[in-house]
Amino acid sequence: MKMLKCAGLVLIAVLLASCSAMQVALEKKDLKVETRMSDTIFLDIENQAERTVFIDIKNTSDKEFDIKPLVISRLQANGYKVTTNPKEAFYILQGNVLYVGQADPSALRAAVAAGYGGTLAGAMGGALIGGAAGGGSGALYGAGIGGLVFAGAEMIAGSMVKDVTYTIVTDLMISERSKEAVEQTVQSNLQQGSGSAIRQTSRTTAERKRYQTRIASTANQVNLKLEEALPSLTEGLAKSIAGIL
Repeated sequence: MKMLKCAGLVLIAVLLASCSAMQVALEKKDLKVETRMSDTIFLDIENQAERTVFIDIKNTSDKEFDIKPLVISRLQANGYKVTTNPKEAFYILQGNVLYVGQADPSALRAAVAAGYGGTLAGAMGGALIGGAAGGGSGALYGAGIGGLVFAGAEMIAGSMVKDVTYTIVTDLMISERSKEAVEQTVQSNLQQGSGSAIRQTSRTTAERKRYQTRIASTANQVNLKLEEALPSLTEGLAKSIAGIL
C-alpha cells in the first residue's frame, strides 16, 4: 500500500511540474523585445534643421559587441550627417554600455529608475526569471516525502524550461549646441578612505545644453541564449538611441 501511495505521489508530482513547465513554454515561446528609458529627452524643435552629429559610444561591459555602426546607419537613414570632428557637430551623442546579460525584472526596473549615472541593482546578473514550475504547488504535499518528490520533479522540469530575460543597459548623454552661453555646475564627492570625503564644486560656461538618460533594451523568451538575443537587443537599442534625435 505504501509503495502504491509513493508511486501515486511521484506520478502526480511529475504531471503537475510538467504542466507548469509546459505553460511557461507556451506563454514564452515567442521572442519579446522591449526598450525602456529612464527620462524623456526633448530637443529644441527649431534646431531640427541642423543635422550634423558626432557619435562616441563606448562598451565597458564584459561582452564584445559594437552598437555604434547600427546607430550611425539609423541616423544616416534619418538624414543626419555623421562627422568625426565634435567641434563641427551640432549634436554630440555619447553613450556607455554598462551591462549586458541576464536580469531580474525588479532589479532591471530599479536600474532604469536610478537614471543616468545611477547604481545598477546588485541582482542584475545570473537571474533566471520565474523558473519553470509555479512556486506554490509543492505546498500541496506539505513536508515529508510528498514535498520532496514534487521538489525533485519541479527541479527536473525547471532544468529543461526556463523563462529567461537578457538586457543591455546604456547611459546616454546628448549635447546640443546653444546660441546662448550655458552655465554649468559640477559637484563631486570623493571618498578619502572610510572616514572622510572631499567635496568639489566647479562652475563653467559652455555652448551646449546637455541631456541625460538611461536606456534598457530587453529580450525575453523561454530557454533564450545570449547569442540569440543579442541581434534583437542591439537593433532595439540602436533604434531607441537614434529616435531621440
